[in-house]
Amino acid sequence: MKKNGFHVAVFCVAFCFALSLGAQDEKPYKLLSSETYMEMESVGSPAISPDGKNIIFTRVWVDKLNDRSNSSLWITDVEGKRIRELTPGNWRDSSPVWSPDGRKVAFISDRDGTSQIHVIWLDTREVAQLTHVESAPSSLSWSPDGRKLAFSMFIADEKPILKVELPRRPKGAKWADPAILIDRLSWRSDGRGPLPKGNSHIFVSDAELGGTPQQVTSGDFSHSGPEWADDGQKVYFSAIRKPDPEYQENDSEIYVVDLKTLEITALTDRKGPDYGPKVSPDGKWVAYSGYDDKNYTSHLSNLYLMDSSGGKKRTLCSDLPGSPANIIWAADASGVYFMMAERGESNLHFVSLEGKTKKVTSGVHYIYGLSVSRTGQAAAVVSTFDRPGYLTTFSLLKPAEFKTLVDVNADLLSGIKLGEVEEIWYKSTDGWDVQGWLIKPAEFEPGRKYPMLLWIHGGPWAMYNVAFNWEWQNFAANGYAVLYTNPRGSTGYGQDFVNGIQYSYPGKDYDDLMAGVDAALAKGFIDKDNLFVCGGSGGGVLTAWIVGHTDRFRAAVSMRPVINWHSFVGTTDGHMWYRQFQKYPWEDPMEYAVRSPLHYVANVTTPTMVMTGEADLRTPIGQSEEYYRALKTLKKDTLLVRMPEEYHGWRRPSHRLLQQIYLMAWFEKYRL
Repeated sequence: MKKNGFHVAVFCVAFCFALSLGAQDEKPYKLLSSETYMEMESVGSPAISPDGKNIIFTRVWVDKLNDRSNSSLWITDVEGKRIRELTPGNWRDSSPVWSPDGRKVAFISDRDGTSQIHVIWLDTREVAQLTHVESAPSSLSWSPDGRKLAFSMFIADEKPILKVELPRRPKGAKWADPAILIDRLSWRSDGRGPLPKGNSHIFVSDAELGGTPQQVTSGDFSHSGPEWADDGQKVYFSAIRKPDPEYQENDSEIYVVDLKTLEITALTDRKGPDYGPKVSPDGKWVAYSGYDDKNYTSHLSNLYLMDSSGGKKRTLCSDLPGSPANIIWAADASGVYFMMAERGESNLHFVSLEGKTKKVTSGVHYIYGLSVSRTGQAAAVVSTFDRPGYLTTFSLLKPAEFKTLVDVNADLLSGIKLGEVEEIWYKSTDGWDVQGWLIKPAEFEPGRKYPMLLWIHGGPWAMYNVAFNWEWQNFAANGYAVLYTNPRGSTGYGQDFVNGIQYSYPGKDYDDLMAGVDAALAKGFIDKDNLFVCGGSGGGVLTAWIVGHTDRFRAAVSMRPVINWHSFVGTTDGHMWYRQFQKYPWEDPMEYAVRSPLHYVANVTTPTMVMTGEADLRTPIGQSEEYYRALKTLKKDTLLVRMPEEYHGWRRPSHRLLQQIYLMAWFEKYRL
């Protein structure tokens, strides 16, 4: 074990980065250094014009002076010959949506300090701000005639919960802020903080002049996902318009509101969520997502179809490996296209009105942000092991012929040697097949042994994929192999695989991870005495669980973990975590204890860093502090790292980079 202190280790990591930069001058390639992080950009939200000739997208970059990410709108033709910035400025422009005639684009911008709806005329590049509202609008949708915009927006409930009055304060007195009264099941949200009481409603606004938006939904319910009927006289949406809606979680329905009478009609009524209505081009059908609630701890969704009045309901496709997303109707209304993540990849699929499903694209890539024009020309963002997301276009008639239009990181990564990625499949407990990937060190040499980092995903209902990952490749640049897998509970492998941790998390997913480490060791180039492990959120849970059940790792970092389920379920920002257990904690506290990493803290011998955000409301800081104090009380080798003013995921680019540097320093401290 290295004897130098942690701060010396941090210095050594930085010094090694500097040395590696100098050493690279003597090599025909460069390595992915920490200096590249702030230079990375991304593209997203591609929106192809109705005629299929132009694509608008967001370009995101790091504002180093203000330590935040900003974005602007760019446009390119589908040949990639004319790429231009549409909305220059040091702010955040997002969510572009084309008008039906292709002459204007609506988008959200915070250029005046608040998020508002704007419209840009493409012929003149003139921009108009259409709203001056108090809450941020979202889910923009143009009416078929292009004259109106529908959107959703939060409206605060100003009715007093318990009315009281203080005596009149003296003139000029500076009294403390008043008390905050809470009468809801959930009253705060990670990334946003304390939530005012109220609901989200659907609004309609004039798309030319803006003005005061018209609220078209009512009641003490929240509504989302507005979708216009083909005649522009009605709007479909999803909501839980039932008694005690906060107790009816995952039981939303599809509704439609008549814009003349404001009459709202429920179109679905089954037990389980129905959401995301999409109207067919001929106006006859509505496709939507959902599932029958079977009391699973996590459900995969199916695709459904009904006529525009809510009749003739039927399942379009079900029992899929993953949940369908990004639903888009074919121009001839013959069926719908959808994206689906499966076995680490994301590809385009199609299902006909008769329920026949086919895979449209294929390949070892991750496609997201699909947009399809009336002509069948599509735009999307694609990422692979060695390429961050880049803008592409292809025809639905020739889906194998992708054309790269914009790659904002090609210049930065030019000449950089990345770690080679190998897909692995292996057997785990009960004979289950588990998929993972092993990244070799960037300067891999056969015959040598290398340290390996096991990086565990959160969720736990999520899926690691084949997209580029800077953090992992940065570790590969520093001589580490990186293993990442999808243990049971992950999505992309069907409902039975998700159910592998039903009322048992952590559980046999631990066995899957250890079997993955064994499979990596069998490759012959991993040093079994130099194994490390880390993960965030659900990955932080499993990291803390691992060090309480094995001593095979040299060091560990548990980021944003749940440590004590008994205290967590009542303090996290959502109330649905009670559903992960068969009973409430006051009914069976041992069910919570035996699944808590805290229960096994006395077994820990691995040096374990705990990292958390001070403003985290998803896995509150108390979880990390509880684990750190237990480790410290037992005189275990540990360190607590608190990121100031950060929620569950770091918002500041410097903090995201600092996480990487702390990880590297902690592992280097114990690396043999």
